[in-house]
Amino acid sequence: MKLPVMPPVRPMLAKAVHEVPRAADLAYEPKWDGFRCVVFRDGDSIELGSRNDRPLTRYFPELVDLLLEALPPRCVVDGEIVVVTDTGLNFDALQNRLHPAASRVKMLAEATPASFVAFDLLALGDDDLTSAPFSERRAKLEGILDDSLARVHLTPLTRDPDVAEDWFTRFEGAGFDGVMAKPVDAPYQQDKRVMWKVKHERTADCVVAGFRWHKDGKGVGSLLLGLYDDEGQLHHIGVASSFTAKRRAELVDELAPLRENAAENHPWAKWVEAQTQARAQGGRMPGGLNRWNANKDMSWEPLRCELVAEIRYEHVMAGRLRHGGRLVRFRPDRTPESCTYGQLEEVPPAELATLFTEAAAASTKAKAGRKASAGTRRGEATDG
Repeated sequence: MKLPVMPPVRPMLAKAVHEVPRAADLAYEPKWDGFRCVVFRDGDSIELGSRNDRPLTRYFPELVDLLLEALPPRCVVDGEIVVVTDTGLNFDALQNRLHPAASRVKMLAEATPASFVAFDLLALGDDDLTSAPFSERRAKLEGILDDSLARVHLTPLTRDPDVAEDWFTRFEGAGFDGVMAKPVDAPYQQDKRVMWKVKHERTADCVVAGFRWHKDGKGVGSLLLGLYDDEGQLHHIGVASSFTAKRRAELVDELAPLRENAAENHPWAKWVEAQTQARAQGGRMPGGLNRWNANKDMSWEPLRCELVAEIRYEHVMAGRLRHGGRLVRFRPDRTPESCTYGQLEEVPPAELATLFTEAAAASTKAKAGRKASAGTRRGEATDG
């Protein structure tokens, strides 16, 4: 493979903001809930690169054949791999695709085929486009991508912040992760936070049922969170993490009293027992492997389920926090039994096709307007 932009590419990143930014030089796109992927094509060779430099090609063989049809012979395209279902994007199904067994990968490729959403063009032919403005890269991408094929999409784009606000509100239930704002005149800057992302934020009170040690072994890395269902069963819904070094050390002391006799009558006692047995045998607890890093230690320490934490989160998928949460504060005024799924906001599903249809109509209207304007200018020049 010999391209003007070669792997690995560190994708351009975004800063988090709480409102849709408004400026004349910005373009807006949906933020898709999937795996960021840079596609490299050179002739019959396709490579799918992830944001952490881990190759994705072997996990999504169906995309290789698809992108050979959809892309020109030599190009580099930035986009997102997603799994589309009748109720929207399914990130759990997407994560399940990361399986070490080739037979399992093949079966899942047929059962839950992935789609690709393109949103930037880094190279075309012998030309490195990373120094070109985004508006130029987007225009070229529109010209080279065959999005008439099933499961290949060009991401919707608008210059109207009111439309972006509407997308942000209406399409969350379809797996639409928020809104991206991009300067139209900016070059592609690898691993730089030069865009903006607006994501939904909510809070919930959760039971703190355990914790994981930080990788340095000197503090708390994350809190394991639970919510009760209508039958009084405590379900693990995710973690709260991203603590400072100072806070990690403080949490060790704050949680110490809750570690005493924590395994006795713990609602996740079977999980604790399986982990203990795995440790004794020099192995891991069942299901304890991290999908992105098989060497990452996912073991945990149980706590007596007496502490309630207020957590800030983005959204829930399949009963779990999609991106994990952040600790706001502990709530000694709340009882663990009051922490139920009932407090979570239900987001109604949305039809993804509606978003693409509306965007296509807006794009057609905009192109017609540009042509009409160009025709008027030509007429004025002739009359002059």
